[in-house]
Amino acid sequence: MATLKDVAKLASVDVSTVSRALNNTSYVHPDTKKKIYDAVEKLSYKPNLLAKGLRQGKRHTIGVVVPSINISIFGEIVQGIEIEARKLGYEVMICNTKDDPDSEEECLNRLRNGLVDGIIIASTGQNARLIKDIKGSGIEVVQVVRNQDKSISSVVADYYTCGYEATKYLVKKQCTNIGFIKGASDIIPYKERFRGYQKAIKQCGLKEHVVELVASNGNYFNDGYDGTMKLLEKTPDLDAIISVIDIQGLGVIRALKKKKKIIPNDVRVISLTGHSIGAMLETSMTSMEIPSKQMGEQATKMIVESIEADIENKPGQRHIVFVASLVERETT
Repeated sequence: MATLKDVAKLASVDVSTVSRALNNTSYVHPDTKKKIYDAVEKLSYKPNLLAKGLRQGKRHTIGVVVPSINISIFGEIVQGIEIEARKLGYEVMICNTKDDPDSEEECLNRLRNGLVDGIIIASTGQNARLIKDIKGSGIEVVQVVRNQDKSISSVVADYYTCGYEATKYLVKKQCTNIGFIKGASDIIPYKERFRGYQKAIKQCGLKEHVVELVASNGNYFNDGYDGTMKLLEKTPDLDAIISVIDIQGLGVIRALKKKKKIIPNDVRVISLTGHSIGAMLETSMTSMEIPSKQMGEQATKMIVESIEADIENKPGQRHIVFVASLVERETT
């Protein structure tokens, strides 16, 4: 691998001149700069960004750890993070974990040993000690979507209200057998949405119809499909299904069509985590819309503020909660 000395030797200049030219720290004659850049290109020289970052005290890079960016609100959250980070002069490194704790651990260790000043994470909740250790080492951490650790700042939505309001809405639509496809109970948003559903069902004097499926390898579409089949097997006269996320809702719609159920005449469908794709479907999906891009922007502002603050002026814990809004479409 080429070094700074190799570049200097090929360009016939001092190492200090190469450094000044590449970092634009002081004037270097244009002809000399050209020789240096030609040498850099010829040698395929890549600067030691880690050493440079350590010298400057900042790497201006944020790590982002999310389950997936494929047809989910996490994709929109990452967009918000990237847009805001760019405005603030930061780069972003993205890790997809598929909600696998081992993959998450690997990503976290790679980021902590790499070029990041902070990490924005939607955690599985299984690496709490590691995340605390990373934060204790001086790398800032902000949780997004999932507030798994109350001692670390977070940007989330009001998931309990999502589950509660969606269920009450379906009851107003004269639904009496409302099915719920439940996500992993150890992940806060899934747990809170289910609590909201339970509260509304109890208040309305109805019976719960619940199936719990945990997506394998992040295949939430299959969870929606399989969950719907199981719900219909137990309750053939089901008249509504609540899915926790849109991609799961797509599986619900596919299963209902397979069973010759007409949406919304036979069964109404609502997602508790709206994604922009929901409005584009052949049968557009009613959902509780979460302002995901704004959540990403907010998380980025918070982490950059913490990164750039002096040790004596570090902001305290902050827990920001965004409110979802019901968007009625064809599935109800």
